[in-house]
Amino acid sequence: MVEEVQKHSVHTLVFRSLKRTHDMFVADNAKPVSLDDRSHKVKMAVKLRTEYGSVLHMPVLKENAREKGAHGVIDSYGHKQYLQNQGDDDEYLITGTHPYPPGPGVALTADTKIQRMPSESAAQSLAVALPPSQSKMESNRTASSIGDIYRHAGIPERSQPPGLTLAMMEAGGNKNSALMAKKAPTMPKPQWHPPWKLYRIWDLASGKLKLSLTGHISTVRGVIVSGRSPYLFSCGEDKQVKCWDLEYNKVIRHYHGHLSAVYGLDLHPTIDVLVTCSRDSTARIWDVRTKASVHTLAGHTNAVATVKCQAAEPQIITGSHDTTIRLWDLVGGKTRVTLTNHKKSVRAVVLHPRQYTFASGSPDNIKQWKFPDGNFIQNLSGHSAIINTLAVNSDGVLVSGADNGTMHLWDWRTGYNFQRVHAAVQPGSLDSESGIFACAFDQSESRLLTAEADKTIKVYREDDTATEETHPVNWKPEIIKRKRF
Repeated sequence: MVEEVQKHSVHTLVFRSLKRTHDMFVADNAKPVSLDDRSHKVKMAVKLRTEYGSVLHMPVLKENAREKGAHGVIDSYGHKQYLQNQGDDDEYLITGTHPYPPGPGVALTADTKIQRMPSESAAQSLAVALPPSQSKMESNRTASSIGDIYRHAGIPERSQPPGLTLAMMEAGGNKNSALMAKKAPTMPKPQWHPPWKLYRIWDLASGKLKLSLTGHISTVRGVIVSGRSPYLFSCGEDKQVKCWDLEYNKVIRHYHGHLSAVYGLDLHPTIDVLVTCSRDSTARIWDVRTKASVHTLAGHTNAVATVKCQAAEPQIITGSHDTTIRLWDLVGGKTRVTLTNHKKSVRAVVLHPRQYTFASGSPDNIKQWKFPDGNFIQNLSGHSAIINTLAVNSDGVLVSGADNGTMHLWDWRTGYNFQRVHAAVQPGSLDSESGIFACAFDQSESRLLTAEADKTIKVYREDDTATEETHPVNWKPEIIKRKRF
């Protein structure tokens, strides 16, 4: 059933456009929110406890307290200050904030004992500037000078657990790990994979044409063979979805409902369900036997280019030209998760045969995700082209085929690109006819088949003569620059 589109007059559409423009520019969103004194004090008090808790016991000049009114004064951030040894002519008191030395080894003088808030950037630059050996030496000197101050004030040094004391000395007397330079994560060494080479073209055994099935009146965009029955399913730009009986080599069922070209299809691995995707921005779920349309998955705003099924949740995954990926609830026929990380059309999606992960291909990046919620794992960057197809085997070899005829092979775990292939077009074909439309591994996963624009099907296999010595992994432990997307 086709839903009717509500029509509006030109006047209504123009008015709505004006209203949206007015709402966009009338609000002064760039104006900062006015500062609330009470909220600011609460914020600074929390910041002091969490980030500067290790130095709240530091001494401060008693004359600072006298200026504020003697015993039990309150500082500007809401911390109460207590005089130590009242009546004695001591120079120090214990305070909630700190006259902290500006760096390791700097003596507490009248200039350095001013109570102030050091900026986080200044403290971090100081921690990074000192070499590790000097930093440790200076921190020891600073720690002893603090002990001298306590003894001078008649206060016993505070005891710390051995582990905590050592950690504070390593960090220059500060427990705040944010002030220490952290070691950046590095990419692990990828697994070695032998290079793949062109083996032959067309049929796996003899290289000869075995059978032709005719019936579509326009380009065929998808084909899949059922593992549960002797059926083959096909779809094309003629809006048709056909079921072929391979015992009789003829069409036995048609699935009608799409309003435009059908770009892809997939079979559910455990139940008799067929899922198709189309340029009409929908994916449809079909009962294979009754030809009934179970669900119409609506939500994409542009052509749906690829669809995949799996037995675990989410059971249906679609990629679209609207740059999004959707994970669907098969029972309810609704979207579970929408992934908006890609910036360009998503034309290919592949599921790992053993892991609970999948990958998506787009001209901006190949991205890896984790089921069931579509958590982002990593980017596989470098294949700068329109990626039409993805395939992966159990050994962790990911293949991406592009519209310009290039094929990249990746290590799934680390995202390392260990081989790039650009096969020459067949004699008589144009250079522009080198695009790779589809690729897949055979049942043994030892051979890779590609369907290309020069009207050939090429077969690749691993190079048996290659070893890790003759084809070493050109890999360096580079620092991972993890972007959200």
